[in-house]
Amino acid sequence: MHPPGTAAATATHCPYCALQCGMNLRPEPGGGGVAVEERADFPVNRGALCGKGRTAPAVLSSRVRLTEPLVRTHAGRLEPATWEEALDVVAAGLTRTARTHGPDAVGVFGGGGLTNEKAYALGKFARVALRTSQIDYNGRFCMSSAAAAHQKAFGLDRGLPFPLEDVPRTGCVILVGSNLAETMPPALRYLTELKANGGTLVVIDPRRTRTAAQADLHLAPRPGTDLALALGLLHLVVADGRTDEEFIAARTTGWEEARAAAMAHWPELVERITGVPVPALREAVALFCAPDSAMVLTARGPEQQSKGTDTVGAWINLCLATGRAGRPLSGYGCLTGQGNGQGGREHGQKADQLPGYRKLTDPAARAHVAGVWGVDPDSLPGPGRSAYELLDALGSEVKSLLLMGSNPVVSAPRAAHVEDRIRSLDFLAVADVVLSETAALADVVLPVTQWAEETGTTTNLEGRVLLRRRALTPPPGVRSDLEVLHGLAARLGIEKGFPTAPEEVFDELRRASAGGPADYSGITYDRIQAEQGVFWPCPDGSTGTERLFLDGFATEDGRARFVPVAHRAAAEIPDADYPLLLTTGRVVAQYQSGAQTRRVDELNDAAPGPFVELHPRLAARLGAVDGSLLAVTSRRGRAVAPARITDAIRADTVFMPFHWPGEGRANTLTNPALDPTSRMPEFKVCAVRVEPA
Repeated sequence: MHPPGTAAATATHCPYCALQCGMNLRPEPGGGGVAVEERADFPVNRGALCGKGRTAPAVLSSRVRLTEPLVRTHAGRLEPATWEEALDVVAAGLTRTARTHGPDAVGVFGGGGLTNEKAYALGKFARVALRTSQIDYNGRFCMSSAAAAHQKAFGLDRGLPFPLEDVPRTGCVILVGSNLAETMPPALRYLTELKANGGTLVVIDPRRTRTAAQADLHLAPRPGTDLALALGLLHLVVADGRTDEEFIAARTTGWEEARAAAMAHWPELVERITGVPVPALREAVALFCAPDSAMVLTARGPEQQSKGTDTVGAWINLCLATGRAGRPLSGYGCLTGQGNGQGGREHGQKADQLPGYRKLTDPAARAHVAGVWGVDPDSLPGPGRSAYELLDALGSEVKSLLLMGSNPVVSAPRAAHVEDRIRSLDFLAVADVVLSETAALADVVLPVTQWAEETGTTTNLEGRVLLRRRALTPPPGVRSDLEVLHGLAARLGIEKGFPTAPEEVFDELRRASAGGPADYSGITYDRIQAEQGVFWPCPDGSTGTERLFLDGFATEDGRARFVPVAHRAAAEIPDADYPLLLTTGRVVAQYQSGAQTRRVDELNDAAPGPFVELHPRLAARLGAVDGSLLAVTSRRGRAVAPARITDAIRADTVFMPFHWPGEGRANTLTNPALDPTSRMPEFKVCAVRVEPA
């Protein structure tokens, strides 16, 4: 019960990472916004929140957010406009491009933070209202390599095939390329509890992060060599007779080819490639194989590589060869990054997918979704370009762009080039809550509601569908993304089919997903609230699926597939001109491109700007001291930031966080070399040189 005279709290979820931590929002007296309160009953975070979650309401302030549409004048300035004027300009710009150059000259770019309802409506809008194939989203930069590897091995992609509550109960966790202590702080307790229960933790990261400091064993491979490391561990599993032959025979296919590929990566070769000593490789295998159960969890480290799909596939092979998949307290899982990175790719804003995780090229899938939408299946366009390829085509093949909930000027690889491409567009419309670096380049900026001002569902990293509930009224002059799409569709001649009520959109999503791999048809808003979230797949009448694959994998024969893979070098390796390796990542007080968190004073005080982390030996060679400015140069550009000297990083590697624009923009440097399957860019490794600025 809340004290007499105070407003009731609204149970909802944090707007940031894929934990989607539960929180309560209570209106402050006098209409002063909302206060965050602990919500101990939600099982994922059990009340714990990081600084970003605690300060999330700060971005709701009219001091930092957009509260009226902006339209660029003939003088080149963004000036306030009415909603009707702004939507008229957007519809006219998109229509003009389609008539002049064809529908595929119009692009749509979404975000992994959009709710399921908005992601679904955006995909439908692109294919039904605009008739364009050119739609993708920034989740392509998040966990698309893990998704592709999931599909190949298991026939289904859900980040974690088990709830987080299973992690502390397993015997060993190998955590690859994840710094949970900074990216998902409330989840660190699961690793702490794992160790308290007698389990062991192996962390693989080129930096001794706060997470790696918790490990029983920390392996620090050279960036870009995670694939060789996984193959070397599998080689040792085979050589030491630690394979689970009964499991392999009963529940998998393709073992002979995968084993032969792994045996070509003997320990001494792997040591030369990765820099990880052979005794440490053997210790990792012993820790992983000793208990009856174990897990491998990966994040962006091994995934954001030009061979990310194969790298994740090698870690899956390790799980399958040792019988650590499709069994209680065992398996492979991916730690999704963005708030709705999971749901965002399930319902149609990816270039090759329809709602329910259906394939756009599948005639039966097209017929089902077209039936829900009331259109001819043949009218649906085919697959379009992936995220980076779409951004790269701006101004040349794609002349106009509608962008929702993303800031590629900061977040995309080879960001200076992407910024140039965006500037070359005939027309750009951006819907966002703040004037991001990308929105500042737009012809029209549409101010939209935020997490606490709207109701909608998200799907967290466990595959748990959650309900964010509206806790306060948005300010005048702000509309929801659903209202934006409704208004644009009407101007394009489509009066029906784009409702503005989130629950109505979700009910349509349920029908569109029915029978698909990501089946939400049995999920309702009422069930989500009553059950603290519902796990998909959840066909109508089902209780949901908390743990996948225990009775069989989602393949035609029910068997998991080994995929033979071999190590290959990163797209760029150091040379005389660029002798060092750059890897990028996040810091605890900022999130993604920083468009929102950089507007929160408390977070900026904790993490005020970019830096270059480097080893003392490298610093000595450069004559650098803590705080001195360093220039980091790659084949794509130059960034300048203060030095941060630490022995927690390899001497051949430098690290930069990617949250900031300007001269410290880390993604000016990163390489857009793409994984051939997932089309994931190689954010995590490129060749650079470092010198005093």
